[in-house]
Amino acid sequence: MRFNVIGYFIGEGFRNVFKNKKSTFSCLGVMCATMLMFGLFFSIGENITSMVKSLESSQGIQVFVLNSATDADVQKVGDELKKISGVNTVTFVSQEDAYNDMKNKLGNNGDLMEGLDPSIFAASYMVTLTSLDMNSSVQDSINKLDNIKKITSNNDTINKLANVGRWINIITGIMLIILIAISIFIISNTIKLTVHARRKEISIMKYVGATNGFIRAPFMVEGIIIGLVSGLLSILLVAGGYTLIANKIAASGMSTTMNIHILAFSGLINQIILVYILLGVGIGIIGSSMSMRKYLDV
Repeated sequence: MRFNVIGYFIGEGFRNVFKNKKSTFSCLGVMCATMLMFGLFFSIGENITSMVKSLESSQGIQVFVLNSATDADVQKVGDELKKISGVNTVTFVSQEDAYNDMKNKLGNNGDLMEGLDPSIFAASYMVTLTSLDMNSSVQDSINKLDNIKKITSNNDTINKLANVGRWINIITGIMLIILIAISIFIISNTIKLTVHARRKEISIMKYVGATNGFIRAPFMVEGIIIGLVSGLLSILLVAGGYTLIANKIAASGMSTTMNIHILAFSGLINQIILVYILLGVGIGIIGSSMSMRKYLDV
């Protein structure tokens, strides 16, 4: 009996979708447009976030150790750096490494380094962070360690990158909220037309003892169907558009020239599908519930 009831709900939901073809297609079109906007912005945001994270990994703090420090002291500094919260990697740069690095930077003028002893350079550690937001706290912790000569860090670049990451998350969240609000409004108004056309039938069902939940269920199914179909169509369109643009960027050589790495859509599709399914089901349920309040006196 329970399966018969569920079958009735699903069957009625599909019938409602096809009974109001004009409003359904109108709703699908607008919802696809809003979901496409979100999918496009989400894809751009994820690529920018990936680029920021790539830059983050190259932004580090160089910690110079006092020349008077013993080998044991230098090793101890490295061990203590690894224990600091927010530190991702710690790479040792010996005096000889610093000497050779400077020689390479001078290029054709590398001969100027001849006769100089590597001991004029200080041993150091290159420290990368788990998050650029931890930059200040990590530096404060490093300054408390013994045998530290100085710290060099491009704080302006690090702070700007951290701000970019934060704004991307904020704007993506705002776009998602706007999308949800628009979609709920569209679906609720579409289902409201169906409810209005069947208001006499709903009244009769209530008179014979049908519960509000029983009456509401088919309309909720209708909303879910519209939301899921919109999500499916949007995924196909976003996938096609994204792949086309990504291929054109790759073919133009822009990614190599500007050192820009475009994410493969396969790496984004799971997140997009999850968001679209949640939106389709959630908005369908909320939209249909809102549209029926007037007729069910909820």
